[in-house]
Amino acid sequence: MPLIEAVPNLSNGKDLVLLRFLAQEALKGNKARLLHMDPNPDANRTVFTLVGSPQDVVEACFRLIAAAIQHIDMRTQHGAHPRLGAADVCPLIPLQEISLTDTTVFADKLARRVAQELQIPVYLYEANASTAQRKDLSFIRWGEYENLSQKLQTLPPDYGPKTWNPRIAQTGATVIGARNFLIAFNMSLNTQEVSPAKQIAAKLRAKNGGLPAVKAIGWYMENYKCAQVSCNLTDYHQTNLAVLFEACKREAAQLGLTVTGSEIIGLIPQEALLQAGQFYLPGEQNTRLLLRTSTEHLLLNSIRPFDVHTKILEYSLSK
Repeated sequence: MPLIEAVPNLSNGKDLVLLRFLAQEALKGNKARLLHMDPNPDANRTVFTLVGSPQDVVEACFRLIAAAIQHIDMRTQHGAHPRLGAADVCPLIPLQEISLTDTTVFADKLARRVAQELQIPVYLYEANASTAQRKDLSFIRWGEYENLSQKLQTLPPDYGPKTWNPRIAQTGATVIGARNFLIAFNMSLNTQEVSPAKQIAAKLRAKNGGLPAVKAIGWYMENYKCAQVSCNLTDYHQTNLAVLFEACKREAAQLGLTVTGSEIIGLIPQEALLQAGQFYLPGEQNTRLLLRTSTEHLLLNSIRPFDVHTKILEYSLSK
């Protein structure tokens, strides 16, 4: 059976009661499964991981977006994470017996429905992008929600209203598209100053000549009392997770800092952690040892508990 994953990102990471309610609304009368929910109060953002048939996942995402825009008011929303709207971004990812190209059809179907029925602006990105520039989420999201009224004129959405109005002031815009798997990976530094984190992020970014398939920003996490280098690894086959971690350590050391821990937001394919383990133990094939090695060397237990049985995608799918 064709299987896809959706990773909707909502602009609320503080109200757990609301987030659970929104998850229930998404799955009401639906066979899609919620594998994981990862709220971050400082980022004020929650990453949901949904999986199921393309039809069920599209329906669940629509219901989640519809509920989110009723309860998240962008006029009062603030957080460390860049965002454009209440339901900020909703990527669809092919998992089984479906191609990325076929997944774009379902992403377009979702985007059209969100725009038409909910009357909010929708931008297409990644594999659904209408131009090369629009493939990049950071290009679409530049200036964030605060610049959206101007953006609707200078960068019109692919679907939905193109004129600022009181409803859009509340909901913001949504970005939808099909893409391959992405790993959200944050590394903490032994400083509360954000500027070193931003310097390191700039060095790591692919577009600045850093590591392939790496996007990065620097921010401060109040709950952790430290600055972080927050990365999106868009292709772990191009850049091993351990290579990214060690590069961050080297850049931090040049600034007199150390990396004190790391965290993975959402779920991660087992292969990515096995690759990281083999970076430290070349030639090793024992899965359990490689997972333990990657967990230890990447300091994945230093910020918050890391359980491979709840963080690895394949384990969650098998439950």
